[in-house]
Amino acid sequence: MKRLLLAAMLSAVCAAAFAQGSAPAASPACPAPAEVRQVHMLGTWRATFDGLPRGASMLFEKHPEYEESLTGFITRDAAKSQLAGDVDKGEFTMEESYDGTHISAVWTGDIVAGSCGREIRGTWQEEKDPPKPYPFVLRKMQGRR
Repeated sequence: MKRLLLAAMLSAVCAAAFAQGSAPAASPACPAPAEVRQVHMLGTWRATFDGLPRGASMLFEKHPEYEESLTGFITRDAAKSQLAGDVDKGEFTMEESYDGTHISAVWTGDIVAGSCGREIRGTWQEEKDPPKPYPFVLRKMQGRR
């Protein structure tokens, strides 16, 4: 009898908590650009650049210190650089570092409407003098995280 009463009380408490909206909201299956968050960005991406002969592969992971930020790596041929960035209200910003200390390039772009957070278009610019921006397209790889 005590077990039945305890089970009924637990069910009532869980139902009341769910009814009050304390359960986390599900992420939309196809988020609009302004709804894209860090969780949508995690995984493997491919970068292509207008005016450059080669693209790059990227891996975005959760940043260990900043809850909604990204960290990861970009690989061009055999060269690997570190990445740190954010996505906020459909805008994408990221810094790239060849040595893990100094910023070697900056990425700014926008989540493409209708892409479900799987495509970003913007500008990549190396920190060189004189600076030369290159348009880029990032596409999330299918079947990857």
